[in-house]
Amino acid sequence: MGRVEDDFHGFLHHNCEGIEQLRKMTRKVQIGNQVIGGGGPILIQSMTNTKTEDVAATVAQIQALQAAGCDIIRCAVPTMEAAEALQEIKKQISIPLVADIHFDYRLAIAAMEHGADKIRINPGNIGDKDRVKAVVDVAKERNIPIRVGVNSGSLEKELVEKYHGVTAEGIVESALDKVHLIEDMGYDNLVISIKSSDVMMCVRAHELIAEKTDHPLHVGITEAGTIISGNIKSSIGLGLILSRGIGDTIRVSLTGDPLEEIKSAKLILKTLGLRTGGIEVVSCPTCGRTRINLIELANQVENKVADIPLNIKVAVMGCAVNGPGEAKEADLGIAGGNGEGLIFKHGEIYKKVPEEELLAQLRSELLNWSE
Repeated sequence: MGRVEDDFHGFLHHNCEGIEQLRKMTRKVQIGNQVIGGGGPILIQSMTNTKTEDVAATVAQIQALQAAGCDIIRCAVPTMEAAEALQEIKKQISIPLVADIHFDYRLAIAAMEHGADKIRINPGNIGDKDRVKAVVDVAKERNIPIRVGVNSGSLEKELVEKYHGVTAEGIVESALDKVHLIEDMGYDNLVISIKSSDVMMCVRAHELIAEKTDHPLHVGITEAGTIISGNIKSSIGLGLILSRGIGDTIRVSLTGDPLEEIKSAKLILKTLGLRTGGIEVVSCPTCGRTRINLIELANQVENKVADIPLNIKVAVMGCAVNGPGEAKEADLGIAGGNGEGLIFKHGEIYKKVPEEELLAQLRSELLNWSE
């Protein structure tokens, strides 16, 4: 049996048992009012794209992301002013705040002194061992978790030469070297992140590192791309990694509005059965039978139901004749055309309404939902 067949049968086996039961038990890491690892819920992260120094804009974006379902937020800290701004940002938000640091160890220390719940560093670009230790000492004193991040694009030259290129094995060795460096300094309150824009390399790296450590893993496909390509890469990569029971917190990295990252992350987790709650909207592809603006309608429905905390499936169908029957697995659905619309439950027509009232009637049904 080949690798593809092995993966397929493994996937079926995983689905039969339930991914949740397969999850690797990792250490618990407390970050603010959340816990990463230990078999707890897989937490959703994103990163602000405002200037962190602009407190009002950054807080506004964080609050919008939290309302959409973000559990942990990360802010870039490229300047001392940004590090100092964290103190005021922290006062106005209620989810854990992670400081993203590159190159300057003093910014990592300042970020912790100004309230960061966790810091993200790559010890390889922070400086020499003494500078890394200076950061670790402050983290240890304040019991602040460190996310040790390694990207394939920053793999050390000696590891590229050792493995004859950038490989999953090299990424894992690089990450574990840095983890061991910090552990040897007497600190193990760590989360590990290994990322690559090569989806299958990223999957392989996570398989390897999950066998070698019990630190929680932050999972994502780095530099995944724009909304379409980034979602496809992230869905495949995160789907494969999470389906193996690997991963404690995720970020879908997209070139776009960070709110799109949260929507995608929630849907990936729900699709894998790793998160429940919230209405799942399904819709048919358009075809020659469609007599309604289905594309616009489906998008309107997604927006209309986003704030309703029901754990049900809603179908949006373009054909009043076949639509209800094709969506029998849905709890509730609508179909329309030629000026009128149908509302159906479990494949059975429930009522007929004027097309212009379809959305309002659907929302009313959901707000007053009972089986």
